[in-house]
Amino acid sequence: MEKMIINAVGDQCPIPVVKTTKALNALNGAATLEVHVDNEIAVQNLTKLANSKNHKSFAEKKSENLYIVTIQVEGASTAETANTPICPTCAPDKRGSTVVTISSDRMGEGNDELGKVLIKGFIFALSQLEELPSTILFYNGGATITTEDSESLADLKNMEAQGVEILTCGTCLDYYGIKDKLAVGSVTNMYTIVEKMMNADKIIKQ
Repeated sequence: MEKMIINAVGDQCPIPVVKTTKALNALNGAATLEVHVDNEIAVQNLTKLANSKNHKSFAEKKSENLYIVTIQVEGASTAETANTPICPTCAPDKRGSTVVTISSDRMGEGNDELGKVLIKGFIFALSQLEELPSTILFYNGGATITTEDSESLADLKNMEAQGVEILTCGTCLDYYGIKDKLAVGSVTNMYTIVEKMMNADKIIKQ
């Protein structure tokens, strides 16, 4: 499978979308495009582009000034798609002012295995929303979801790359002995958790 790396670091919207669209239209078969950008809005626009063409995409924040958006193309572009004029738009920030709190590694009461399946589905669904939350807070049992081997890491990293703040309670990580296994976002404290919730326009509690 062909792999292409597109360097759009330092490029302002709509240049990252223009470069990526040209690369997509030039493909003759299955390929993976790795687009390097330096801001969250570019990630959001590239994710929107991939979705509009029914391509799978994944984004990850590598550093403060480097984000990588991976777009997987399963087959050759159709003639209709390839001949589509490039009319990129600079979409507004997709983040709202909603705070989501997750306090358990499972969702609902009843069967624990089902609960773990549901929380994974909840986080995936959250990552697919047109308007993303501004912050996701993890505490108590929910702290395990942001650590190594979590089945939701890819979805959380994808949201983080689009500017969603991922915060995990440090006291909770210490209690479970997993602070050194944190794999996405950053450690926070109860003061910040309360502050984020107080300043939110809307809170979704899981």
